[in-house]
Amino acid sequence: MAKPSLQDILGIKHPIIMAPMFLVSNTAMVIEGMKSGVAGCIPALNYRTLDELRAAIKELQAAKVVGGSFGFNLIVNKSNLKYKEQLRVLCEEKVDFIITSLGSPEETIKEAHKVGVKVFCDVTDLKFAKKVESLKADAVIAVNNQAGGHRGELGPEQLIKELDQHISLPVISAGGVGCKADLDRMISYGAVGVSLGSIFIASTEANVSDEYKQACVDYGAKDIVMTEKISGTPCTVINTPYVQKIGTKLNWLERFLNTNKRLKKWAKLIRFMIGNNAVTKAATQATYKTVWVAGPTIEYTKAILPTQKIIENLIH
Repeated sequence: MAKPSLQDILGIKHPIIMAPMFLVSNTAMVIEGMKSGVAGCIPALNYRTLDELRAAIKELQAAKVVGGSFGFNLIVNKSNLKYKEQLRVLCEEKVDFIITSLGSPEETIKEAHKVGVKVFCDVTDLKFAKKVESLKADAVIAVNNQAGGHRGELGPEQLIKELDQHISLPVISAGGVGCKADLDRMISYGAVGVSLGSIFIASTEANVSDEYKQACVDYGAKDIVMTEKISGTPCTVINTPYVQKIGTKLNWLERFLNTNKRLKKWAKLIRFMIGNNAVTKAATQATYKTVWVAGPTIEYTKAILPTQKIIENLIH
């Protein structure tokens, strides 16, 4: 049977999700995205309190237009101490969809489906895709090796085709889309739509620093490197002088803590908190300690532009 398109799943005009980006994604960007006929997604962790999260949802609900859709990303492992409360709020307010990352989505799928909220799950291989299929997710986000942030190991074509052929769920591709030709290529491989974020970092609506935005203009695909220094899990960042200075690998003590059965849970939690704090400072203020998360598609960022103009360029 033919799989539904992303347009049919979310009631949008174009097969595009503005990917959730820590600190970068916000309601202003998503509202402009919905006006342009795409879906937008924001990390729940971008909001410090549940009241702020609920207020953001209500703002998006009030601004929603026909042809647009919005959702939130949930980190569903133990590093997110707010997970259960965030899930409760998202379900109470009945957002359009939830994207799960970095953990088991079982509880999220169960609770979200009770109130008609769709759940898409980040996956990087067929094994995990089959698992979320058995849990009755609504679609998978196929995170390939060209994605920004925490990325997969397989190339887009291999990953999309493998998932499309072996699971019944729609496949949404994440990674490697910066222009119309990239979008069309992912669809040709069997994806029903794409999730992309890096090209929106340098949007006028993003409330990160001008220096972060300008870095996405000035640097390109060749300047993206993998670092373990943020969360303990490899993550893509711009190779600034500061990143070069501190290196991208864990030191011997960090590696020991990450592999010790008794200590690794706490080590990962502490590393996650330290890394997030460093990324937060770099995103919101200009210092010499710049750790800017981005993917190789910043190659297509040539200027700081309004969100709607970025989407227009992508579609046409």
